[in-house]
Amino acid sequence: MSEGREHPRAARWRRVAGAALRRGLSPRSVAGAAGLVAGGFILSRLLGLLRSVAIADAFGTEPELGAYFVAFRIPDLVFQLLAGAALASAFIPVFSRVVLDDGEDEGWRLASSVLNLISLATFVLAAVAFVLAPLVVPLLAPGLGEESGRAEELHGLAVELTRVMLISPLMFGISGMLTGILNGRQHFLAPSIAPLLYNLGIILGAVVLAERWGVHGLAWGVVIGSAGHLVVQVPALWAVGMRWRPSLGFASAGVREVLRLMGPRVIGLAAAQVNLVVVMFFASFVSDEAISAVNFAFLVMLLPVGVVGVAISTAAFPTFANLGAEEDYEGLGRSIDGTLRMILFLAVPASAGLVLLADPAVRLLLQRGAFDAASTSLVVDALVVYGVAVWAHASVEIMSRGFYALSDTRTPVAIAVLGMLLNVAVCAALVEPFGIAGLAAAASVAAVSEFALLWWTLRRRLRGRGVTMLGAATLGRSLLRTVASTAVMTAGLLVLLAALREAGAEAGELLGALALVAAGSLGGLVVFLATSAVVRSEELRAAVGWLSGIGEEGVATLWREPTR
Repeated sequence: MSEGREHPRAARWRRVAGAALRRGLSPRSVAGAAGLVAGGFILSRLLGLLRSVAIADAFGTEPELGAYFVAFRIPDLVFQLLAGAALASAFIPVFSRVVLDDGEDEGWRLASSVLNLISLATFVLAAVAFVLAPLVVPLLAPGLGEESGRAEELHGLAVELTRVMLISPLMFGISGMLTGILNGRQHFLAPSIAPLLYNLGIILGAVVLAERWGVHGLAWGVVIGSAGHLVVQVPALWAVGMRWRPSLGFASAGVREVLRLMGPRVIGLAAAQVNLVVVMFFASFVSDEAISAVNFAFLVMLLPVGVVGVAISTAAFPTFANLGAEEDYEGLGRSIDGTLRMILFLAVPASAGLVLLADPAVRLLLQRGAFDAASTSLVVDALVVYGVAVWAHASVEIMSRGFYALSDTRTPVAIAVLGMLLNVAVCAALVEPFGIAGLAAAASVAAVSEFALLWWTLRRRLRGRGVTMLGAATLGRSLLRTVASTAVMTAGLLVLLAALREAGAEAGELLGALALVAAGSLGGLVVFLATSAVVRSEELRAAVGWLSGIGEEGVATLWREPTR
């Protein structure tokens, strides 16, 4: 489309976008988007915890819930392999480039074509999964029910639940693409609300529907939540000017580029799904309750990962994509460098806090109803080990997006596959001596290894383009201050928890667990922030500068120049 025929609103959007890119993008814009996304993630994760509380109260760690978690894997796989593959790694960078180079109309043509293709492919894959469920589902957790002699019954239940929940990826296939389109236009509000409705749907299933239909009600809650996830984003799509066309666009260079970039990402997401299946596979041989326990631990661990790693990475990625499209590699390096240091500043103390507060936190959140002390013990065993690598799980998110901004999906996929193979090997080695704690250890080892490889490889890739960001010395100095502050926080938190227990705050009692979690969280935060101020952490100064509204200078420090 020629510039002269471009719609006035499209031309204005291109001028604004181009000006933002030439300025190197405002750190306040990234921070503001991150704050909005983080707020949505915090609410979503809190509702996710409430969801876990509701499920735990209704089902504990009983084998029927294990069947539900097994059944959840295939519908999630259908969504992740298609919409998940297109969302971050493939669609947003190409969409950003097409809008900037060819205009808004061409961008919407690309968005329509990719949306149509993903929706059609999701329907076909879901139909195939529906037919093959009786053959595939029992292979995911062959040990389910063996301990209680109910293997055939529980496998049949898992097949039924799988078929119910296969409705959800049909809606997620569409809503996931809507999220990508809205994020590509720097619109984060509706995509931040969507997960809240998804969690509310599952809570409805656990609290209301499960009373009548048992675990089937929980599965229907997933379907209701996925419908809410879709519906809430439709008005926002029209608000940003989306113009849908009934086209698949195979002849479009943009569509072919998205499909090309999706290919490796599909393999990477398959590797991530294999990691989850492997844990479930081995857990089924530990005990009938182990599948539910390891899933509860994983969900609790995802709270800090989502609030820190996923939220900041999601907000920053459109900026990365625009800088990559403009071939502004220096600006891209600065953005990745500052964002990674901020994630580590937040995630390292979160790792330590989760490990130290795992027992009272699980008792406070989950131990009620059908979820007894034995269930708590199982979950804590896994959560402590998962918590060690929260910082690595969070940092992998931003490193992967750095490659996506360079239109390179193969490298993070190759590294993800290596991480998957490591996870399988460590699971096989540790499951017998350590049970579900060994499975959590495998996930932690794989996450740390994946982060290290991603950082090293991305650093080399950027240096090849003349970018000096992501230097070991720069990151090392920043991380040293963060680790030192975390060490002081850990020591203070241990003393505080010991004093509280000496004063009679028992983790086994609800009020005691609340006191330990509340006082421990607040006390640990105060000590960490105070120590960070003493060691002159630039990340703390940047965060305080943004939050206090005193100007962009504090936040901009992270993006304009490396730590000295």
